[in-house]
Amino acid sequence: MKLFHLAAVAVSAVLLSACNGVAMLHDALTAPDLMKVENWQAVGTTYPNFAYGNQPAHKFDLYVPKNKTRAHYGLVVYLHAGGFTTGDKADDAKILQWFASKGYVAAGINYTLKDKANPAASVKSMSDEIKTAIPQVVAKARELGYPIDKMAIGGGSAGHGLAAIYAYRDGRTAPVPIAFSFGMVGPMSFEVDNAKGGADAAKSAEFLSVLSGEKITAEMMTNGVYKEIVKPIEAYRWVNAGSPPALMAFGAKDFIMPFSTKPMTNALQANNVPHDVFIFEKSGHTLLGEPQKRAEYMQKLNEYLATYLPVK
Repeated sequence: MKLFHLAAVAVSAVLLSACNGVAMLHDALTAPDLMKVENWQAVGTTYPNFAYGNQPAHKFDLYVPKNKTRAHYGLVVYLHAGGFTTGDKADDAKILQWFASKGYVAAGINYTLKDKANPAASVKSMSDEIKTAIPQVVAKARELGYPIDKMAIGGGSAGHGLAAIYAYRDGRTAPVPIAFSFGMVGPMSFEVDNAKGGADAAKSAEFLSVLSGEKITAEMMTNGVYKEIVKPIEAYRWVNAGSPPALMAFGAKDFIMPFSTKPMTNALQANNVPHDVFIFEKSGHTLLGEPQKRAEYMQKLNEYLATYLPVK
């Protein structure tokens, strides 16, 4: 199955079924067995539901360490999974607590999902909301006594895709430098490799119109004009020599996002950007069933934190 061959009218149902249970996907992506915080109240504090805009979804949570003696803190933003149609920042409470227990300020951010209440929402609009939220996250952390000097941003599935868009499209306007990006099974690209015209082009146009929030026609698919329209939602298109390092994981049998790995990896390699890519050879979108590979990914995440965002 290739998502870009699906009619736009089925997008919400397809993306939701792709996650096939946010709880299962969340458990696979956040590795809760490797991110235990035994007594959160003893090591950190949660500040929920700060507003960053005037829409119901425009909220973020901060998880901060009890220690407020340092001059600066690193920020880790983690964006939730859910196929752009479901999920919530609260789903990632454990992973956010884990980052804060290591000495970071951690933030979970909600974004307006594509659902019955918000049919016009798109990957583009969601990414723009994240761009609006980040400066307010940094400002609120400072207000609470945690000045931020650098940040990392990541997520799972849809959240990984949005995190990468921010890191590579919007990183140069971030309020603090981005140390690295990270995540699992996120859409780095929505490349269409067989726009031959006819029904295929029409269906692909409908699908990409929904994702981009812009009208794309079958003619645009066949003549290539669509590529500039979808650029704002394809993280790999924004990679350059000054981009932050990336840590990513994908499933070799992931038929939900089969077009993400190669474009992003090629872009990072071409621009000599440090990166590590973990391929779960036996796994699909949820990366289940390979605990050793997941442990290796977590070890590498700890290395990235120590190297690019050390706690001082």
